Amino acid sequence: MTPKIKQETTAMNGDEAVAFAVKQCDVDVVAAYPITPQTIIVEKFSEYVANGEVQTEFICTESEHSAMTACLAASATGARTFTASASAGLALMHEMLFVTSGSRTPVVMAVANRALSAPLNIHGDHSDSMAERDSGWLQIYVENAQEAYDSIIQAFKIAEEVGVSLPIIVGLDGFTISHTLERVDVLSEDVVKKFVGERQFPMVLTHEGKTVPFKLDPENPMTMGPNALQNYYFEFKRQQVEGMNNALKGIQEANSEYAKISGRSYGNGLIDPYKLDDAEIAIVCIGSTAGTLKVIVDQLREEGMKAGVLRLRTFRPLPVEELRNALKNVKAVAVMDKSMSPGGLGAPVFNEVRNALYDIKQHPIIVNYIFGLGGRDSSPRDLRRIFEDLTKIAKTGVAEKQVHYLGLRE
Repeated sequence: MTPKIKQETTAMNGDEAVAFAVKQCDVDVVAAYPITPQTIIVEKFSEYVANGEVQTEFICTESEHSAMTACLAASATGARTFTASASAGLALMHEMLFVTSGSRTPVVMAVANRALSAPLNIHGDHSDSMAERDSGWLQIYVENAQEAYDSIIQAFKIAEEVGVSLPIIVGLDGFTISHTLERVDVLSEDVVKKFVGERQFPMVLTHEGKTVPFKLDPENPMTMGPNALQNYYFEFKRQQVEGMNNALKGIQEANSEYAKISGRSYGNGLIDPYKLDDAEIAIVCIGSTAGTLKVIVDQLREEGMKAGVLRLRTFRPLPVEELRNALKNVKAVAVMDKSMSPGGLGAPVFNEVRNALYDIKQHPIIVNYIFGLGGRDSSPRDLRRIFEDLTKIAKTGVAEKQVHYLGLRE
């Protein structure tokens, strides 16, 4: 698409692109604690605060648990709120992630995805955010620094939608995206502020019989996250599911509306298919790996192989119908995971995709490739081998193994 609005071409790494997007989104509060490979995000944003370039209240807390608690409290009072984390920091937030989503506070968090200890590893895989997949947060994963910038801007609009009112994680691969310098085209601050708009609030009925915005306000007292025992807790959780369902439409609308001003769209916002229309074999992945896979697909197409890629951009909520429609005519599918589920049958993305496709009449044969743990490189040769394996599976109709480990010394 041709952008309707003039943009400035810059050079930024993924972390800097995130910080710049937050700067443009008129954020009221940022509370954070540094952890590699996320540190550049809040470090850069603190410079904007110190230089007077933003009117944001920056809270440097003593831990990630405290950072999320501060974000929860700020968002509950009506503030537009942002934070960033990774790995052990995200794990330390675990308790407060559930409180934040359960309180329906639309905090936006960038996660520079990184492996979890032990053994200690600071490099990129998806173990951290996959461990939080049932915490009630929306999850979007980006392919490059440009998409990191664009997705943070969209994230505020998505999360703050009245029918959604849920926090959101934007995941960018640690070091691969967070620390790699790339071209990033940026919109003007005025355009971004207009796109994001003012934060909107659901209207609720208080104990005083008033209909007021859902936020903590001394003039209209209410309780958030109250004690809910057997007679009410279930209903609160069910409402979060409705918020997730509503986000499916909200994510697509944000992607489409953003495309009109920027010229950039990422599939339909939920999935980003590449040469899937006539594909007989396909790989499903999330994150930066998709870029390399697209190059390999181009090469395979020149050789006559009907191969394709499906990048799952939105992992929560899972776009079940979109997955089914995109993969219904494919004979064999490999799902790539940069995380593990020890003791389970395959890893998280594989389990979700396989489950989504189970009930279609002629579902493809689906195999799992676990790769890149702790930031291990996967060469184009390794990735090409997956397509070669899929070709054999498509011809024979048989997968000898369901779970494979790519580039592992056995």
